[in-house]
Amino acid sequence: MSNPAFHPPSLLHPLDILCRAAARAVPWHEEVAPDSIPLPFRSLLVHNRDMTSTLELYHGGPIHLRVLNMSRDDDTLHREVLLCRDRDGVPVEFGATLARLRQFAEPWRSEIVASQRPLGGILNDSRMPYLSRPSAYLRLRPDAFLQAAFSLSGRPWLFGRRNTLTTPSGEEIASILEILPPV
Repeated sequence: MSNPAFHPPSLLHPLDILCRAAARAVPWHEEVAPDSIPLPFRSLLVHNRDMTSTLELYHGGPIHLRVLNMSRDDDTLHREVLLCRDRDGVPVEFGATLARLRQFAEPWRSEIVASQRPLGGILNDSRMPYLSRPSAYLRLRPDAFLQAAFSLSGRPWLFGRRNTLTTPSGEEIASILEILPPV
């Protein structure tokens, strides 16, 4: 029998939390099998690496962070961001993140809170050991918020993944929903 007090995170976690806080409805979405995701999205999503370095390799250069929304309590940072190519500012990912700040030592915690750089880049620079553990893949129709973020005129399918970054012992560092724009 399952524990009635345990509620697994939604497929869109932590975007669902951020949508509720902003009084926005969550976009229409469904879980998909990894092998049903078309290329190049499959090669960008179906792996156990961080998205920052994956996207920098794919796009041939550094990427930077653009914060759309952010809130913080003592231990948790919630934010919605775009990862954008440095060379032309084009968004290459939308991310909804819940970061557990107690997991980070200074100066890395302050850098994460400052939200000037992608989390993956900060983690890699800190040399903090972590694991990337994707737990679900999805496709969704962009709502008005994502249409504006990606400068979309229509509602094409977008693909993404729900990912949890953990310490090697399994403690959660961050929960991230990573959504790619159309090619």
